[in-house]
Amino acid sequence: MRGLAKLAPGAGSVALVDRGEVASPAPGHVVVDVTAAGVCGTDLHIADGEFPCTPPVTMGHEVTGVVAALGDGVDPSWSGARVVCETYFSTCDRCAWCRDGRINLCPQRRSIGSHVDGGFAPSLVVPARNLHRVPAAVGEHAAALTEPLACVCHSLCDPSRVTPGDDVLVVGPGTVGLLAAQVARAGGGNVRVVGTAADEVRLAAAAELGFETEVQVAGAGRRAAAGADVVVECSGSAGGAARCLTSVRPGGRYVQIGLFGKPVTFELDVVCYREVTVSSGFASTPASWRRALRLLADRTVLLDPLVTEVAALDDFQRVFDATRHSRGIKFVFDPRR
Repeated sequence: MRGLAKLAPGAGSVALVDRGEVASPAPGHVVVDVTAAGVCGTDLHIADGEFPCTPPVTMGHEVTGVVAALGDGVDPSWSGARVVCETYFSTCDRCAWCRDGRINLCPQRRSIGSHVDGGFAPSLVVPARNLHRVPAAVGEHAAALTEPLACVCHSLCDPSRVTPGDDVLVVGPGTVGLLAAQVARAGGGNVRVVGTAADEVRLAAAAELGFETEVQVAGAGRRAAAGADVVVECSGSAGGAARCLTSVRPGGRYVQIGLFGKPVTFELDVVCYREVTVSSGFASTPASWRRALRLLADRTVLLDPLVTEVAALDDFQRVFDATRHSRGIKFVFDPRR
């Protein structure tokens, strides 16, 4: 079975290689035949040696597919189900964070795509407790975006960062930004999406989804008028963070969702001067997955318009490059191609 794997620490060392046959599922686990796996900014950080992983490991954590085999003790109704899966392969189940339901913060967590083989391959093994059925309205490939949606829900909804009537500024119109805009709108926010001149395709998609859009002019961040009740940083760039900090009103809320992948510098004194509440969210929790699936089931959030291209694993270098340079919104691998 060929899979796209991170083979060694540091930058590079990513290749499509023979990863052996998928193991038979242990008790409480299932084999999922992958129909789609989304390419995430975290995958680029792994490729660049900027995100923790345990090589050699098959990459890919935004996964959807069909349950193909069941380990002992798994409910037979999962057989043949179309599913998405939470990313944590294992946690300790004993620490304070696990006991509080915050398994994303467990110091011993092992996640698919970084510490355990993930979805950039025809099949993978995951715990059955991680499975969720895909709502019928969600497309075969777009379903892979349920994982980033769950991450956004964790950042914006648990607890709620947006209240009805809030003016919300989302900086960065990539996949996460467009999901955050939809979730913020579902919370009653009046949402504006900001990108750069390089984000033409992404801003057009935001407009198609019904959002007001704006092109950020280089150097304009310092002149931005403070007035947004909530600013949501989804670009993972120092410039995006600076724009958010200069745009939030006194007493407003700053939500960091984008990952920088390296140290960045921006003016944190604004947090004090304007008494800004800063929050964030790392990955997802079971509660945020349930919330994400409810938003999909009632079509409050749409995933299919965000899929730019479905590609074969053989095209990974081109797809990684296109993702890195914002030549689309979401690229998805279909290992069957």
